[in-house]
Amino acid sequence: MNAARAGSRATHVRYLILLILFVITSISYADRATLSMTGPAISRELGMSPVAIGYALSSFAFAYVLAQVPGGVLLDRWGSKPVYIAALSLWSLFTLLQGAAGLLTGFAAAATLIGLRTLMGAAEAPCFPANARIVATWFPTSERATASAVFNAAQYFSLVAFAPLMGWLVHDFGWPAVFYVMGLLGVGAALVFAWYVQSPRRHPAANAAEIALIEQGGGLVDMEDGPRAGPSQFTWHNVRQVLANRSLIGIYLGQYCINVLTYFFATWFPIYLVQQRHMTILQAGFVAAVPALFGFAGGVLGGVLSDWLLRRTGSLTFARKAPLLVGMLLAMTIVLANYVDDQVTVIVVMTIAFFGKGVASLGWAVIADSSPRELLGVTGGIFNMAGNTAGIVMPIVVGYIVQATGSFDGALIFVGAHCLVTIFAYFAITQRIERIELRPAAATA
Repeated sequence: MNAARAGSRATHVRYLILLILFVITSISYADRATLSMTGPAISRELGMSPVAIGYALSSFAFAYVLAQVPGGVLLDRWGSKPVYIAALSLWSLFTLLQGAAGLLTGFAAAATLIGLRTLMGAAEAPCFPANARIVATWFPTSERATASAVFNAAQYFSLVAFAPLMGWLVHDFGWPAVFYVMGLLGVGAALVFAWYVQSPRRHPAANAAEIALIEQGGGLVDMEDGPRAGPSQFTWHNVRQVLANRSLIGIYLGQYCINVLTYFFATWFPIYLVQQRHMTILQAGFVAAVPALFGFAGGVLGGVLSDWLLRRTGSLTFARKAPLLVGMLLAMTIVLANYVDDQVTVIVVMTIAFFGKGVASLGWAVIADSSPRELLGVTGGIFNMAGNTAGIVMPIVVGYIVQATGSFDGALIFVGAHCLVTIFAYFAITQRIERIELRPAAATA
């Protein structure tokens, strides 16, 4: 037994694992935002209308959504590590190749860009379900909301870290440079993941005390090491249970509505700043980082607050739902941007909305708490598929609203209304938050 495993004090390997997930998730969201940051420049070069840009922005989500359940099946069958490495390597390659669309012109360039973005979406599908599996493996229940909030908050940090970088690259080197740089970063991240990430029992740096702490606290430490060659749990009877369960339906709907806000900030927000608020692309890159920074803070705060409430009250349901309610009420302030003209005030309003959305983003903790352990990958895939359907619908709907009205006012009302639906989903449809036990087919015969 090595020194790390023989130690009496628990090691903290799980935090380094979480840091790697955070960095990779930041890169994945930055890759999704590449087209929104380069969109104005690409639009000028290719002559694409707002509706055409909307379809291009949503092409990622079409494939991403369709690949969720297959990605979940792969995770449950082969485990998180090999699937994650393959996914990260592929989506980084497809990101890098999008830069080559700059060598083409007209329809060929647009078709190549959309096609590669679609492939990137399919490759990214296992990312978040794998994150949820790894967190469920490495973290006890009392730390799970914080851990889930940290990797989920990477979506905000990605804009803080990468929006200024991408704005500068577009400004100084042209839009293809964005795709080349982000693709190479992803390849580097895949190498780091392959080197360091293991399951708790196999990790050479995790000692027995840390593994015991995780296991006794409800962490599924053996999930990645258990046999996966036996009878598949992916049956219609089991899938029907996770599709028809009332609590999960509310969680799925709530995630869809929350992701309407996510995708607005990740796709149309920089374009909104350029077209309606008359900023330059370089200014929009830096300004977009301000709400994202507070969104990151809100995301981490929501997870920490939820785990604190769980320790104080012992109620998982209250601990997960209370921050969500507060966050969605704050996020509704996005509509107020329609009634202010000053650019600073607009950014303040958007910052409050993004902060609130971050506080409410506990969906991955909730799905990790609720999913049947036999189908955690599949249930996470269904959850992510439902949530990211917003990535298909929202960019297209906003494109039509902007083209029809000539402004983003109606679009902000459309986005803000989803905050109310989120509250309805979690409080009127979802009841108790607890792990679902699959019923054998004979029990319902």
